[in-house]
Amino acid sequence: MKKVFIYKNDVPRTLEIVKSLEGKLAVSGIEVADTPEDVDLILCVGGDGTLLNLMQNHEFPTIPIAGINTGHLGFFQEIPPEKIDEFIVKFIEGDLMVQPYNIAKADIQFEDGSEIAYRALNEFVIKGQGTHPIHLNISINESFIERFSGDGIIVSTPAGSTAYNYSLGGALVDPRLNLLQVAPMAPMNNTAYRSLTSSILLPANDSLIIKPCDEQSSTLGILFDGQNKVYSGIKSIELCLSRRKINLVRFGGTTFWDKVKSKFL
Repeated sequence: MKKVFIYKNDVPRTLEIVKSLEGKLAVSGIEVADTPEDVDLILCVGGDGTLLNLMQNHEFPTIPIAGINTGHLGFFQEIPPEKIDEFIVKFIEGDLMVQPYNIAKADIQFEDGSEIAYRALNEFVIKGQGTHPIHLNISINESFIERFSGDGIIVSTPAGSTAYNYSLGGALVDPRLNLLQVAPMAPMNNTAYRSLTSSILLPANDSLIIKPCDEQSSTLGILFDGQNKVYSGIKSIELCLSRRKINLVRFGGTTFWDKVKSKFL
């Protein structure tokens, strides 16, 4: 017997669809589990934000995830509610395509020697607090690149290239590519400060290392996939692609560029 776990938001429309979904699964002989362990599939019902919450709350499960869209854009959540029956048939027949997605990792080191790590599907945003610009030393691996001055730095995965990165003028990146994109936020570029004004791409094995230039810049906001953390006394932040990947079910035969065309153009 196939077994699934359902993750959902608490929006009334979502709860109504989940109730119908559970009935359809029962009729099809598919068990609904209480936890995402030892299941064949995770069903995420909601919008793209619900999928991001699933990632953070369940530590980026590698079990295939199928998104049923009850939100707005639905870039990750590909299955419309009216096609649930078709989806269940494909699931039973084993006729689903799964695409791996890279996730990013941030290792934060503090002046007192402590460390903390986070992962994100879309992006990490590193920014200062208040209205003052921040000054950050930026290196790629062991090579110093620049002293950045501006609002902050955004480091996105290919999946996240369509989110905040795109709003900043960054490039759209096919999720089949293994890379990170680094985009500046309101960089200062004048006779006093010189910063890169366009995004750069890092290959899979490279790391971006950020170090505050002064005490004021050592208090930073770390934003990732809807999470917002503020830390003081930061010594360095190393950002790279995680070795872990998630697996999203692709439905309906659409490609990444089909979705870009339908969602953004």
